[in-house]
Amino acid sequence: MDLKKEETKLIGKWIFQDGEVTADSTSKRINFLKDNSLVKVATSESGWDVLYQDPKDKRYWELVYQESELQGGGAPSLINLDKDSVIAKYSINDSK
Repeated sequence: MDLKKEETKLIGKWIFQDGEVTADSTSKRINFLKDNSLVKVATSESGWDVLYQDPKDKRYWELVYQESELQGGGAPSLINLDKDSVIAKYSINDSK
């Protein structure tokens, strides 16, 4: 379940089946990673986007909800951010 070096985006989806909404396997993986593997670093000014860091390889990951037309912003997505993007959006300067 850990993030792989070659991964840069995990895009979750909601599945509408038999009148119910369920998370797909990618959404479930994102939730597992944020709850068990990644370390929360910051929250955006809007409060919707959250920055995490993978303690194993020090890469930054942003948790976003890209389907604003859906309840709660839709399914989660986890997107790898470079240090310049982290500094610009979250005002974090990681000198490592």
